[in-house]
Amino acid sequence: MLRPRIIPCLLVHERGLVKTRQFTEPTYVGDPVNAVRIFNEKEVDELFIADIDATVRGAEPDYALIASLAAECRMPLAYAGGVRTVEQVERIVGLGVEKVALGAAAIVTPELITVAAARLGSQSTAVVADVRRSGDRYEVYMHNGTRATGKTVEELASWAERAGAGEVIVNNIDRDGMMTGYDLDLVGRCRAATSLPMTVMGGAGSLDDIAGLIARFPIIGAAAGSLFVFKGKYRAVLINYPDRLRKEELFAR
Repeated sequence: MLRPRIIPCLLVHERGLVKTRQFTEPTYVGDPVNAVRIFNEKEVDELFIADIDATVRGAEPDYALIASLAAECRMPLAYAGGVRTVEQVERIVGLGVEKVALGAAAIVTPELITVAAARLGSQSTAVVADVRRSGDRYEVYMHNGTRATGKTVEELASWAERAGAGEVIVNNIDRDGMMTGYDLDLVGRCRAATSLPMTVMGGAGSLDDIAGLIARFPIIGAAAGSLFVFKGKYRAVLINYPDRLRKEELFAR
């Protein structure tokens, strides 16, 4: 039976764990390997880790760091950042990562999705859409929100499904780190464009936001960064996650 997933999103910058606001102002919040250990104890549904340096710098994925994170991780792990070839996807999956999420590479080299899905299975291949709202449309950006693609989120989601991806991950750049709630209009548009599993990022400020997202879109991944690494109005660093009973309450609303 398919169930909603509540997913902490961890950003890696210069090998440290950071949190951003609208894809800028990375604030150091700790060691990524230690964060994975803590989330293990909290029995999270899934973990999403993105290296926000690799693609912008044109660098290879940090395989040593990925291996360290995968070795510690006791939950399904998704990774994004710096992946440009199917050989890199295969290597990362070989290190113990369940799912590789492709952003810029999926747009620049569309056939990469089809080849990766054919070799590794669609369940190991996801497409990331980082978006900003412009008037009445949501445009997809790449390279940490610095390059517009001209594509709408609906176009990318529909194409990802046809190409063979197993999931679409949608991230609202304008709400990143702002903790003002998910953009449900964005989610609805993407949901209408594809039947693929979806994960939504950008804006979660409370467990009520997660409950509201799941109530409207029951089978979905509700991802959050700030919510699970900060506590209180002063944003003190404290890794947290709802326990099993609290999650069931959120799902039942």
